Amino acid sequence: MKEFIVCYTLEDDIKRERIMKKEDISKEQVIQEIVEKIDQRKYFLKKGDHGDYWINRSSIRYIGVHEKDVPKFNHIKL
Repeated sequence: MKEFIVCYTLEDDIKRERIMKKEDISKEQVIQEIVEKIDQRKYFLKKGDHGDYWINRSSIRYIGVHEKDVPKFNHIKL
């Protein structure tokens, strides 16, 4: 299993979540899954270290994804 850290930069906050995926999935595929999820829903639930929270897609400014133990981030501006 690979662990990915997703960082959502919102209008007034930053939220992070950890995602576990199969070994054969790439960072770009994880980004694509997140973008598709955002396109399909106005609000979506994320599980963070400090509890669950709802994110309104209109408040998202950037999404950063990096694979744990690989320090480089890929950012997407929305």
